[in-house]
This record gives sequence, structure tokens and C-alpha cells, in this order.
Amino acid sequence: MEQNYQPPKIWKWEKAEGGFSNINRPVSGATHEKELPIGKHPLQLYSMATPNGVKVTIMLEELLAKGHTDAEYDAWLIDIREGQQFSSGFVKINPNSKIPALLDRSYGEETRVFESGSILLYLAEKFQEFLPKDKSQRVEALNWLFWQMGSGPFVGGGFGHFYAYAPLKIKYAIDRYALETKRQLDVLDNRLSIHQFLAGDEYTIADMAVWPWYGALVKGELYEAGEFLQVQDYKHVIRWAGEIAGRAAVKKGSLVNKVWGEEALQMKERH
Repeated sequence: MEQNYQPPKIWKWEKAEGGFSNINRPVSGATHEKELPIGKHPLQLYSMATPNGVKVTIMLEELLAKGHTDAEYDAWLIDIREGQQFSSGFVKINPNSKIPALLDRSYGEETRVFESGSILLYLAEKFQEFLPKDKSQRVEALNWLFWQMGSGPFVGGGFGHFYAYAPLKIKYAIDRYALETKRQLDVLDNRLSIHQFLAGDEYTIADMAVWPWYGALVKGELYEAGEFLQVQDYKHVIRWAGEIAGRAAVKKGSLVNKVWGEEALQMKERH
């Protein structure tokens, strides 16, 4: 690690070791030509069982559990560790090359939907589920949905990266993002001390967006950082996380496009 690093006048890309540097680059677009597979269902999901991917598979399984048979979907694995998100087919659906991405072929023309929050909102409106009809409650659900979209990168790209993945352990960076992660957990804990779910007493897409990140965090599963962050202090988040984890659709959705851990708890693809 360079001490007292002074940035040059013009930044130049120098490939680093570790921390996903083998696939990261400062430009967008495809690195290779490859079309995406298409299954028989109108909804085609291209994803991986990271927290952002799990948001959408939970939503789809919850819709199926409610009897929406037209929410049947094909889920194709996009292994981001191997750079598959930079294929020409995936970039066509999501020019930002991030999972998950959804292709809806229900209406004749293909509709692409990218960004996990956008996909959750799209599906909620399409099926009229998991988004309150009452105006004020709907706004509250969207408040927390977009809270997660704005806050999550501090947990993943910030704390998670420097605590678990960076080739060098930098105290300043870990302290900076641990502080922010604990502040966010406190925000959630305060909210959940007065409401069963984030939007109030109704389970919504806000909970589906927040749970894969912060639920895993307080269960000590994300970055193996439970002790470091003293997650047991956030009792209301733990209560909420356990309640959601017990839902059958959440259990199913959490397995889709998962290719690590116990073999019995993996589902590479879903058709």
C-alpha cells in the first residue's frame, strides 16, 4: 500500500490484483459476442443469487404463491465472477452490465427491465401485488425501496468490498463504511421498532428489496461480519429478518441461480 498517496493530474487505469479487478474496467459495452438463451415462459430472468438477484426471485416466487400463474419464469444464470454480464446479449438488456435483468415477452414486443428496484416496481404494477393501494402507504413503500437502492452500495461496494474482498485491509476505508453500515442498521431498527414491516403492517416490495442485504447481514451471513458489526444489537431488524426468512416463497426464491454452498441448496437455473 502506498503511503500518503497523491492522485496524479490525470487518472490512468492500471490493473490491480484481487477484488474483482479481473473483470472490472472503466468502460461499458460488451467484451464478447454471445446471445442469451430464451425459455418458454414470457418472463425471462438473467441473474445470480447475490442480494440484488434474490430480490427479484423472491418477488416472482411470492407472485406464484399468490396464484399468478402468468408469473412463471425461466431463470438463467449469469455468473458475474466469470464476466458473463459483459456478453453482447446481456448488454442489450442492461447496458450497465449488472444483474439482475428481466425480459418480458408477454405483450408481443420484448420489454427489457433492468435495475433490481425497477424490476420489483415493474412486477408490482404488472400484477397489482405487494404495493399498497393507499396513496400514503404506497409512497412509504417506495421510500424504503429507494432507500435501499441508494444505501445498498455503501454496504456492498463500500463495507463489503474493503472488509472482505480488497487485497489490502485499509483501516480508514473499513472504519468509514462500517460506521455507515451500522448507521443504516440503526435506521432500520428504529423503523421496525414501531412497524411490523417497512411500509407499515403490509409486506411489500420494500421488504423484498431490503431483506436480502440487511437480513443476511444481521444473520451474520453477509461477509461473515456479524461479530465485527455486533449485529445482535439490532433486535427489531433480527425479528423482521426471521419473519421474512420463514416465508415459503422467500426460501424458494433464495435458491434460484445459486451455485455455491451446500449442493442441496443450489439451483443453477429454473425452468
